[in-house]
Amino acid sequence: MPAEDLSPIERPASTDHPVHGLIAARWSPRALDPDRPVEREKLESIFEAARWAPSCFNDQPWNFLVFTTENPETLEKARESLSEGNDWARKAPVLIFSVARKNFTHNGKPNRFAEHDQGMASVLAALEAVNRGLCFHQMAGFSRAKLAESFGVPEDHEVMAAIAVGYPGKIADLPPEKREAETAPRERRPQTAFVHYNGWQPR
Repeated sequence: MPAEDLSPIERPASTDHPVHGLIAARWSPRALDPDRPVEREKLESIFEAARWAPSCFNDQPWNFLVFTTENPETLEKARESLSEGNDWARKAPVLIFSVARKNFTHNGKPNRFAEHDQGMASVLAALEAVNRGLCFHQMAGFSRAKLAESFGVPEDHEVMAAIAVGYPGKIADLPPEKREAETAPRERRPQTAFVHYNGWQPR
């Protein structure tokens, strides 16, 4: 198989300052192999990483709905919630939906840090996925209402993001408008645009 046909999972960021290799290696590929299932033990390592995320009062408000090729019927049902712009993700062998519990367990009061803490868990999950040689692409383009209704997400929980997980696939299999994003230069704002030392600095 020609190398250019594969999603370049090794696409490290060109950082301005030294960072851990897993952080530089993390990005969001779309080209996934639909025919290669993800081993359950690798998924368990991903969620073990998420398990050890920090959280306010150690409340651990994160939840993950997981759909794999082990149960094609529920995986297909989960795929139906994806937006048209994320049709490429329908080929992913694993779909995950991150869900935040809105209220603290110790007093039932609203937890305004729940979404932040869910994000912390998702970041650790993403880094462990990179460590395991997997692609981990988080998405906002899906129907939260449809997903919640289809799978019984409680009203006191908020569905946050969809996540496509799998091994690298062929860029050529992506829709034409998505192929360029797989190889385009990775760009980020410089630190001077968002870091404020000793008080807020107008930009």
